[in-house]
Amino acid sequence: MGGTAALAAPALPARMSLPERVSHKSLNEKLNIAGIGIGGKGRSDLAGCAGENIVALADPDWDYAARTFAKYPKAAKYKDFRQMLDKETGLDAVIIATPDHNHAITALHCMERGLGVYVQKPMAHSVTEARAMLAAARKYGVATQMGNQGHSNDGARRACEIIWSGAIGDVREVHAWTNRPIWPQGIDALLPEQPVPATMDWDVWLGPAEERPYNIGYAPFKWRGWFDYGCGALGDMACHILDPSNWALQLHAPTSVEVVSQEKDNKYTFPTKSVIRFEFPARGSMPPVTLYWYDGGNLPPRQAGLGPDVKLGDPKDGRNGSLFVGDKGFLTTGTYGEHTRLVPDDKMADYKMPPEVLSRSPGHYQDWIRACKGGAPACSNFEYAAPFTEWVLLGVSALRAGHKLEWDSKAMKFSNDKTADDTLKWHRRKGWKA
Repeated sequence: MGGTAALAAPALPARMSLPERVSHKSLNEKLNIAGIGIGGKGRSDLAGCAGENIVALADPDWDYAARTFAKYPKAAKYKDFRQMLDKETGLDAVIIATPDHNHAITALHCMERGLGVYVQKPMAHSVTEARAMLAAARKYGVATQMGNQGHSNDGARRACEIIWSGAIGDVREVHAWTNRPIWPQGIDALLPEQPVPATMDWDVWLGPAEERPYNIGYAPFKWRGWFDYGCGALGDMACHILDPSNWALQLHAPTSVEVVSQEKDNKYTFPTKSVIRFEFPARGSMPPVTLYWYDGGNLPPRQAGLGPDVKLGDPKDGRNGSLFVGDKGFLTTGTYGEHTRLVPDDKMADYKMPPEVLSRSPGHYQDWIRACKGGAPACSNFEYAAPFTEWVLLGVSALRAGHKLEWDSKAMKFSNDKTADDTLKWHRRKGWKA
């Protein structure tokens, strides 16, 4: 094995002891699960746990959530998740698939009650939130999982094992790209007030965000492009596409993050497209690495030896994926870490896969369910997910600053721009404290 193999051991966190207040069921018993934010991704998240008891559902938009309500007619219905948590005292775990700005406050309310939480990616809307959520998970000893389901794919594990075996040598550069956004961005003004639908509690949807009149351009679907509610293309896809990079290269805190380019940048929404560069220091035997993120249809330049006929990323259309550039060769992965392969294709013809050094997952939801019942921590629990989410969110800070930011992770601040530190904070309006 190559020198990088020595870093394989820390890839999965050690099991944490759990406080007595958290009850656990045997693997044969069913969990009582609630869903918060169930109109979009929450619907499929709940379906992934349908073998358990789905007992309560909360969503501020009952029209958007109607299909999910209909699927679980026996589940209690709420608009305000806080009321649900106060009333439903028999819960074991909660799936949280709200817009990004509500992830932290919702998860903290659940964890302090001793409930396991499955939180959609990115697990937080700001660096401060990510650290608070990790601290709470440690304090209350609950089972956690971020919804980057590709982390449970064999492909992500193969990427780690191939790289750790030294097959492509030392990796000094990574390129990752997505076709997102597929929602409006580059909007330079707030939207005009519209009547709030009768089926929606707009105040609950806003949660801790600044008060603002309702417009369908914010909710229920187009929130991701707005700084106050989402994290843009980074928030939607980086925790998927960059997961093999984060895992295989044992990334943690970059030394700097910089916007190489962006189009239609403004004070309210993410740009229509961007290129961002992250610089990471050496980690153990691994050398420093430069990671490039491309969105809005931007694609990385072709590396020497990888002509236009070489398919990178998703083999079908190549619109999402990543490319590891090593001293000895190249490795590419698809959107969710799948389709992991050496390129050009002839490199795979006689290639023998290295030994499996990482345990395989029973599936992202089952992995979390097992943890909720007292099993080993889920593979993308907050010990893994929080530091990962944190450095991804530094890309958001760079987009808003518009220039290179030097990162001091220990002090949680940018050493060269105090004004950019505001993008790291958790802003909560009155009545919405965690």
